[in-house]
Amino acid sequence: MSGETWHTIGELARRTGLSVKTIRYYADSGIVPPTERSAAGYRRYGPAAVARLELVRTLRDLGLDLATIRRVVNQEVPLREVAAAHAEALAVQIRLLRLRQAVLTVAARRGSGPAEVDELHRLAQLTSRERGQLVAGFLDSVFAGLGGQPAYPGVIVSMTPELPDDPTAEQVEAWLELAELCREPQFRARMRRLVRQHAADHDVPGPPRPDAVAVVRDAVTGALAAGLDPTGPDADPVVAAVTGRYASLHGHPDDADLRRRLLDRLVPANDPRRDRYLDLLAVINGWSTGAATAPAVDWFIRALRARMPEPAR
Repeated sequence: MSGETWHTIGELARRTGLSVKTIRYYADSGIVPPTERSAAGYRRYGPAAVARLELVRTLRDLGLDLATIRRVVNQEVPLREVAAAHAEALAVQIRLLRLRQAVLTVAARRGSGPAEVDELHRLAQLTSRERGQLVAGFLDSVFAGLGGQPAYPGVIVSMTPELPDDPTAEQVEAWLELAELCREPQFRARMRRLVRQHAADHDVPGPPRPDAVAVVRDAVTGALAAGLDPTGPDADPVVAAVTGRYASLHGHPDDADLRRRLLDRLVPANDPRRDRYLDLLAVINGWSTGAATAPAVDWFIRALRARMPEPAR
C-alpha cells in the first residue's frame, strides 16, 4: 500500500470539519474504522476515509440514525432505499408540523383559550372521511329537498372542499375556519333560506337566468368603484337599472311589491360569511378567489331602502 496518503485523526478533523472526538466515536462504532495503526499504535486512515466521513456527516445532517448510516456505508443496504424511506418519514412529519402550525397560528390570531385550542386541534386531525361527513352534513342541511333539481347536484359539488393529502399551512388554516362555519347554526339557517329563495326565483320555465345577487353585483360594481353614495341622487340610475332588469327577468312590473320582493331576496345574501365560505373553499381547493358580493349587496340594500316608502303605522 506504499504511495497512498495516510491521515491521522487530527488531519481528518481538519479536512472534514468534524471534531476528533466525533471521528473517534465513529471509528469505535465501526462506521469509519481506521485503515491501520502506526508503529506507535496511532490510528491512521486511508484516502477513502475522507469521502466516507463526508457521507456520514451528510446523512447525519439529513436526520438518519447511526445504525442506519453504518448499514449504508458498509453497503448492507442501498442508499436509495434508505433515502426513499427517510423521505417518506419526513413527509409525514412535515404534514404533522403543518397541522400544528395552522392550529397555533389560528389560536394566536384569535387569542383562543384552552377549550378552543383543543377544538381546533380536533378539527385539524379529522380524517378525510370525517371531514367529508362534516361538510356533507352542512350541505345536506342547506340543500335539503332540492337535490333532485337538475342544477343543484353540480352546485353542491362546487361547494364541497377537498383538502389535499399534503396541504399547505394556509389550506389547513382555511379548513379550520370553514369547518367552524359549517357547524354554525345561524350560518346554516341563513344559507338554507338563501338557497330556497334562489330556487323559488328559478322555478319557472325557460332558460336559466341570473338571480337577484348576480343582477345587483353586475350593476353596482361601477357605483362602488366610483364611491357613489347609495342614498344620494347619483345612485338613482343604478337602482332603476337593477329593479328594471329584475322586473323584466321575472315578468313583473317594477312596482313597490317587486322591490319588496327583491329586498327580501337580498337581505339573506348580505352576509360576509357567505363570501368568506367561498374564499376559504377556493384556498382549500386551489382555485382563484372571486369578487366579494356582500359589499355590492349591502350598497344596494341601503340604496333601495332609501327609495322605498316608510311602512304605514
